[in-house]
Amino acid sequence: MLAAVARALDLGPDAHDHLFRLAGLSPGSAPTPARPQVGQSLRELLDAWPDTPAVVIDRRLDLLAGNALADAFYADFTEADNLVRMTFLVPAGTTFFADWRRAAEACVANLRLALGHDPHDQRARELVEEMDAARAEFRRLWGRHDVQGKTHEAKTFRHGAVGELTLSYHAFDVRDTPRPAVDRVPG
Repeated sequence: MLAAVARALDLGPDAHDHLFRLAGLSPGSAPTPARPQVGQSLRELLDAWPDTPAVVIDRRLDLLAGNALADAFYADFTEADNLVRMTFLVPAGTTFFADWRRAAEACVANLRLALGHDPHDQRARELVEEMDAARAEFRRLWGRHDVQGKTHEAKTFRHGAVGELTLSYHAFDVRDTPRPAVDRVPG
């Protein structure tokens, strides 16, 4: 029955899986750790890409680690800690993300997906509450119930020192650590 609903709604893979998790029909996941640790081998992998900004993010879009070029890429932000906060709360976010609306929609859809994986993730719930209290645009987007994980696409950024950059990013899961993803060319 649920598969028929997913087909009728023409849900993408992330939304399809999210629907099944919400119905309790997919395998459960282990509780999300408070802040996953990034192992030395993964940090070395990031540093092996000296010409590409690379970051490790978790499902909540916390930036867990990055290489030197990623640090330079996010230099417009006082603290590059979480892509949702950086998009919605930090003034630099409104200019850094050239298509701010698309960046905001992606953040909200990613955060909803994170809660679908672990509905008891207290830090994700606190992040939703923080954004809900701070920004009407977040509340509006949250109310749409979009679910979408990071995959790959091109995005345009306005970097304070470099100017406008259009970069492609590729996201992939890292299996040897608790659920982070690596982005080559962040965003």
